[in-house]
Amino acid sequence: MTLFSQQHTTDEILKEARGLASKENKKVFVIFHASWCGWCHKMDTAMNDPVCKKYFDDNYVIRHLTVYESKDKKDLETPGALELLTKYKGNDLGIPYWLIFDADGNLVADSKIRPANAATDTEGNNAGCPATENEVKFFIDVLKQTSSIDNKGLKTIYDRFRQNEIH
Repeated sequence: MTLFSQQHTTDEILKEARGLASKENKKVFVIFHASWCGWCHKMDTAMNDPVCKKYFDDNYVIRHLTVYESKDKKDLETPGALELLTKYKGNDLGIPYWLIFDADGNLVADSKIRPANAATDTEGNNAGCPATENEVKFFIDVLKQTSSIDNKGLKTIYDRFRQNEIH
């Protein structure tokens, strides 16, 4: 007898996350990642650093969707994740790529740094795992708009993510 592990689909993951976000008055923070991605691991490490973790946990329901795995690890990919990434025009921008939704499933932010005079929605660079000063400032602006993290918390997160450029 062969046992198959049942992997949840993107729709199932997002439905569960939206329900929790609605109940806890939070946003849903979706991170597209892969097992081989060093910057994805840096993003997770920074968000889970004890100095930052509570700020993220208090404001977001965080879910990971796996994409772009190597041929021998395709079974790790989340069914429907690549389609969602493509829907929100992040499929050509590298990973990690992140989206933030409200509890109703409306997109409120993404990791695309757009020029101030962007002509189309496809312009912009992926902040990915914020590290450079510009990327981290953008990330902090997104957090200001999508959370109730206070200035002390934002400064703590800024300082922690700036370490990503150094290390």
